[in-house]
Amino acid sequence: MSYYILIRGSMASGKSTISKRLAKILKAEYISVDAVLEKHKLDKVPPNAPGVPAENFIKADNILLPKVKKLLKKGKIVIFDACFYHKKHILHLIRSLKYPHYAFTLKAPAGECIKRDLKRKKTLGKDSVCAVHWLVSRFDYGIAIKTNKKTINKILNEISKYLPK
Repeated sequence: MSYYILIRGSMASGKSTISKRLAKILKAEYISVDAVLEKHKLDKVPPNAPGVPAENFIKADNILLPKVKKLLKKGKIVIFDACFYHKKHILHLIRSLKYPHYAFTLKAPAGECIKRDLKRKKTLGKDSVCAVHWLVSRFDYGIAIKTNKKTINKILNEISKYLPK
């Protein structure tokens, strides 16, 4: 059965770790929207803007969509890893992909995300983490999963409860 999964959340909330592990478990295709933004130089935040504009995320989607549609048509599962802090971005994907989808918002306190960011090889900094945390926290989409003080396996088990068997 083809479907796609949106894993959204703040920087350092566990999105990439969870998405990659879930992709392995489900034998799914993992897609990092951030990697596409970066590769195509769409990850720039304009002066005085709170984050990357929704239009840039939609441009990244349009780059990805032909590949994703082929994968879904072949019966694959696709996992999108992104902050998804624009509803417009989420709605664009849903309108573009006529397949079932499951969405999860990974939630962790800003302080925890800052601590996790400091442990990365390429730290993004407190200001960036706080800005994205604020943007993501403006709304929930899908099922909210608290990641603070939980193991990766516990989070994966929670998510798996909502996916088709």
